[in-house]
Amino acid sequence: MAEVMGKNGTWTFNGDLVRIVPGHDKDVSRVRAALGEIAVPLEAVAGAAFEAAPEGGKKAKHGAGRLRLRLRTGADPFLQACGGRLNDDDDPYQLEIPLDRGGVAEYFADEVRDALTVAQVPHDPTDRYLVATPPVPVTANGQDGIGSFDGETVRLEWNWLADQKKRNAGNREWPLSALEAVEWRPAVGMDWGWLRFRIRGDAGIVSPNPRLDPNCLTLWGTKKESGTSALLATAIMGRMPHPNAAAETEVPALTAAGASDDHDALLRRLRELGDLHRDGVLTDEEFATAKQAVLKRM
Repeated sequence: MAEVMGKNGTWTFNGDLVRIVPGHDKDVSRVRAALGEIAVPLEAVAGAAFEAAPEGGKKAKHGAGRLRLRLRTGADPFLQACGGRLNDDDDPYQLEIPLDRGGVAEYFADEVRDALTVAQVPHDPTDRYLVATPPVPVTANGQDGIGSFDGETVRLEWNWLADQKKRNAGNREWPLSALEAVEWRPAVGMDWGWLRFRIRGDAGIVSPNPRLDPNCLTLWGTKKESGTSALLATAIMGRMPHPNAAAETEVPALTAAGASDDHDALLRRLRELGDLHRDGVLTDEEFATAKQAVLKRM
């Protein structure tokens, strides 16, 4: 088993699994601390590398470099939720290596790469999450309220700092099936961050300003808010349909008529599609595509 200890945590690899445990130092990112321990199966990994700090550079005085683990696109709901907006310190797949452990980090990266070669793990995107989704319930504090998710329902509850438009709209609550997308942005500098929910059949945004959007929890400059809100976004996104699993959505199943292509069965299928479209389950485009496929069989 390969093991390497860095400034912000410990990584181990047993040939099948990379286990990432965050450190307990006060300087460890709140995002990493909130996410906790991560178990990454080998099939989720696309590559590993140790990047040594330039000799004589400022970083070289403090550490040997960084160990990086690269995951296959779509393998991790956390990376999917964060959408490339993590800085180096918040990224759990980077480990800052002390000066005396550069050789160990190189060995670790070699072990992971060798295992990938032997197992012939593909590098292409995945159509399902391979890294576990955080357990529920999950709660996150924002600047103007609290967001929560129990595995079935998402809730936003406003506090006294919420804008009047949000308080007028009231606390928000949606079943998981009503969500079309989740957007997370960390607060950076003087810019607001947010956790925004896109609802099916409802644009949900009354203003591009997150402080005025009743479907949006705002974040303002605290590391704790960024950490818990990223965890909440991950817990929700990990339980939504995978973005690359288009072939597994309901629409293709609805458009496939029975083997006999019975006329009455096709008429029932059209009525079902109409009901789903009316209830907002199918978009206009999805309904039109599914309807045309059924009509071709009649």
